[in-house]
Amino acid sequence: MSDHRSELAYRLPFGAEVIREPSGATHTRFRLWAPARSAVRVEWEYEGQPGVVDMSPAGQGWFEAQAPCGAGARYRYRLDGELAVPDPASRFQPEDVHGPSEVVDPLAYRWRCEQWSGRAWEEMVVYELHVGALGGYANVARRLPHIAQLGATAIELMPLNDFPGHRNWGYDGVLPFAPDSAYGRPEDLQALIDRAHELGIAVLLDVVYNHFGPEGNYLPQYARAFFRNDVVTPWGPAIDFRRREVRGYFCENALYWLHEYRFDGLRLDAVHAIGDDGWLRELADRVHASIAPQRQVHLVLENERNTASLLQTHFDAQWNDDAHNTLHVLLTGEHEGYYRAYADKPIAKLARVLSEGFVYQGEPSPIHDGAARGEPSAHLPPTAFVMFLQNHDQIGNRAFGERLRTLCAPQALLAATALLLLSPQIPLLFMEEEFGSTQPFLYFTDYGGELAQAVREGRRREFAKFSAFSDPERRARIPDPNAAQTFALSSPPTEEEPNNGAGAPSRANGAGDRAGWLHFYRSALAVRAKLIAPRLRGARALGATPLRTAGGLDANALVARWRLGDGETLTIALSLTADTLPFDEQPEGMIIFETPPRTRDIVDGKALPGYAFVAWLTGDVNTFALGHDVRAPTPPRSDT
Repeated sequence: MSDHRSELAYRLPFGAEVIREPSGATHTRFRLWAPARSAVRVEWEYEGQPGVVDMSPAGQGWFEAQAPCGAGARYRYRLDGELAVPDPASRFQPEDVHGPSEVVDPLAYRWRCEQWSGRAWEEMVVYELHVGALGGYANVARRLPHIAQLGATAIELMPLNDFPGHRNWGYDGVLPFAPDSAYGRPEDLQALIDRAHELGIAVLLDVVYNHFGPEGNYLPQYARAFFRNDVVTPWGPAIDFRRREVRGYFCENALYWLHEYRFDGLRLDAVHAIGDDGWLRELADRVHASIAPQRQVHLVLENERNTASLLQTHFDAQWNDDAHNTLHVLLTGEHEGYYRAYADKPIAKLARVLSEGFVYQGEPSPIHDGAARGEPSAHLPPTAFVMFLQNHDQIGNRAFGERLRTLCAPQALLAATALLLLSPQIPLLFMEEEFGSTQPFLYFTDYGGELAQAVREGRRREFAKFSAFSDPERRARIPDPNAAQTFALSSPPTEEEPNNGAGAPSRANGAGDRAGWLHFYRSALAVRAKLIAPRLRGARALGATPLRTAGGLDANALVARWRLGDGETLTIALSLTADTLPFDEQPEGMIIFETPPRTRDIVDGKALPGYAFVAWLTGDVNTFALGHDVRAPTPPRSDT
């Protein structure tokens, strides 16, 4: 992978590869692992003409063939003269998961921003989005200037791999190499990434290696060895990562996205469901070995096990569910489901998050039957943790997909948002969050028949254990994931709609309200970019201390400190209670952000107002020119 060509097209060891002869002629090489079948042939249609060729056994379950067809050919594999299946390494499925695969020439797209080398991890402000909900690749590209002006430095695309139907929230894909045709063609995805790079925005991709969706997975028909027969998961038999072919399949997938599409990193979904840390390290090693020295590529985990050792050498960061869950309890008071593990002394747990990363570092977890969860994490830098208040999971896994705006006081949410945007942990935003959106984001699919009924009933049954849904009539009102309206309710207005854009009204927010929230986010992220991000390399936590009321009781407020990479100290004071609290510590140095306005005046009077956040730097902060007013922005209206 040393020449320029290999950076623009990744040569897979299986699937369909266009081969160019020196004479100018082209043909396609096909390779499939089908150890459960004795004979395989490839059938295609190319430039209006059909064709078929028997594939030759190549040992250990592999079959190979070459065919006189090129890019644009549509093909299937015929197994033992019976079942016709798409390619498990298909680069594109123009007719959905049950249709033929298409031969794609990745060199056909002419990259404009070839010299892009990525962004440092410490600079990251990640903006998670769903391509389908935003109207496809072209519409996401139109939103990129707004995302750049917001202050986000990376977008993270929810999974793109092919799923059945026209809509899916992303985690039911069955063909990991094929970006879904509902969003556009492969070259449209390449153009989106190219445009992001032109604007200085890195692009991360969420990939799912722990399961396949319930419809369209043909692998068991010809490669039963891909799955275990002794371990069953909620999605069926577990994927067998003990097999070399399985490990290679997913490693090649990661390399394919990073090289052929020039993604800047991957977020690996729910790796605790894989249960093989050795393979995770193998994947990371292969990725790092393949990347040119000048490129910056990042690997991020979602891992319920809090395996801190994976973050020391192999992965850049982990989504910090402990941070989200603790803040959610503090903001909403909810304590059912997995929030039960954070309901006791949540402010002490938040202090541990800010000073050590994880809450659970080997302690017994009440939502894991009392089993120990996690490893010590205090030695890791704060940038090893991705902090968020909202994401696809924490909104979409709610019965009605509510955002935080509908669940807590807006002043409290502003204070927590300031912590999110100015903490040394890496912030992640969910699409439209910057407008203070109250639009739901629901779990949506596009299944039919018995599967649709099973998903609908299963979704409602899932919430029966929650007190709010003990009434069957209320459960019956949970939106049907397969209804087109469920998807429509989750889709923000597109750029073509006149009511969209910065400061424009949405379905739930007025223009002034949206503009106020957007100003708040932009102001905080401007401070982060100028005064915090340049100092994050080498930063370490100095501790966090909960505050108390005048009566000596614990309050939902704290002070936290970090020594930044240049030796300066960042201090924050956060209150998530409505009460004014005694506050003897006087900020020294320069206050860089505050909410609500004039908080510094009250702090000077030795009190911390309710729902307040104030951050200050101690040291020579004039090294970095601000270029903007660091006084608190006018907050959004609190009466909406």
